[in-house]
Amino acid sequence: MSQAFFPLSPSLWAATAAPAPETVALQEDKKADVVIVGAGFCGLSTALHLAERGVRVVVLEAEEIGFGGSGRNGGQVIPGLKYDPSELLAKFGPEKGQRLVDFAGSTADAVFDLIAKHKMDVPHVRQGWIQGSHNPEALKMAERRSRDWSAQGVAARLLDKAETARLLGTDKYLGGWEDPRGGGVQPLSYVRGLARAAMAAGVVIHTRSPVKQLAQVKGGWQAVTAGGARVSAERVVLCTNGYTDGLWPQLKKTIINANSFQIATEPLPESVRRAILPGGQVSSDARNLLLYYRIDHTGRLLMGGRGSFAEPDPADRGAWAHLEGAVAKLFPQAAKVPIAYRWCGHVAVTRDYLPHLHEPAPGLLIDIGCMGRGVGLQTRMGQALAAYVATGDKTALPVAPSVIKPFPFFGLRLAYVSAVIAWYRMTDGGV
Repeated sequence: MSQAFFPLSPSLWAATAAPAPETVALQEDKKADVVIVGAGFCGLSTALHLAERGVRVVVLEAEEIGFGGSGRNGGQVIPGLKYDPSELLAKFGPEKGQRLVDFAGSTADAVFDLIAKHKMDVPHVRQGWIQGSHNPEALKMAERRSRDWSAQGVAARLLDKAETARLLGTDKYLGGWEDPRGGGVQPLSYVRGLARAAMAAGVVIHTRSPVKQLAQVKGGWQAVTAGGARVSAERVVLCTNGYTDGLWPQLKKTIINANSFQIATEPLPESVRRAILPGGQVSSDARNLLLYYRIDHTGRLLMGGRGSFAEPDPADRGAWAHLEGAVAKLFPQAAKVPIAYRWCGHVAVTRDYLPHLHEPAPGLLIDIGCMGRGVGLQTRMGQALAAYVATGDKTALPVAPSVIKPFPFFGLRLAYVSAVIAWYRMTDGGV
């Protein structure tokens, strides 16, 4: 995929990714057992794992492989969910809660195991994830998270201020905690690696094939593309997340498709490189409007965070100014290193910050909601969806399918969220 397929601004990932496998648009009608809409982490993971079970799969993608959030994220592979194990157990009970905890805890493993199994050409590192605590309340959260995951058998550890400063390269946090399961990947290379593995297993992928209609027919479904070609299949799996449109009624109204803005510097001077995240960990902090950062395989500092809901003009560098300011405050040693890339992508956030599954009609399965942890979460979700589609065993799913419930007063959501963001900026405090 060329950078032309990332129109908001050229991304570091588009510039450094492994080549995309060759694909073409759907030109003629086809048949399959399952048709999947969306060639991102979830769609391709589902396709790969179905194909490994002998299921015939066709994937239809509106743009190119990884065009959406799968190719535009920060590349951090973070296990878990927004909620800690004790919260999930309290919310869902000991049996269902533990199943969800086990699922959430396995998301990072799913990514790195697939990279190794399929020998993917994906720069990656797995030295852990650190969550810095910017205030006393966040420090209490770090204590709970470290304690909760330790009780689940994870070698998590609480960090004091000095150790946090040493590991991150900044003294702006009171402390934090470290999860050794986390890591980082070149996300566009990874999603392309998933596509290659799926195609090698027999999956057919058609890009530039936007689906405009899902129609129930005798024997199953037809996915009809904008060009008029269609795929007939017994089952449909819809995996469009932050780029969900009106294909299925009301679905896009169940999420906030927030923008996640990112910047990347030129390669850091060696002296600066040794001072920032010297152990190779990745990090995102505990702010409501979190900052996340890491060093990539080319030695660049990446900084990401929330931004406006409007699509930024690539020529307007002011849209990313808050991230450049964060670099200067957190890592003054890197403040003078030029910014080489600026880009953003959509993140699908649900009302309860949990992944949602829906079965609004027989044979149609929908996955939506990544909450900024999509690399691991959606890879693992694809494994679960494949197991359910192939066997009908609902215990394979981390959460039960639910009824589609749009945000109330959806048309006012941007005003509401903008007000919440303003409040968070005030309560989070300065960097």
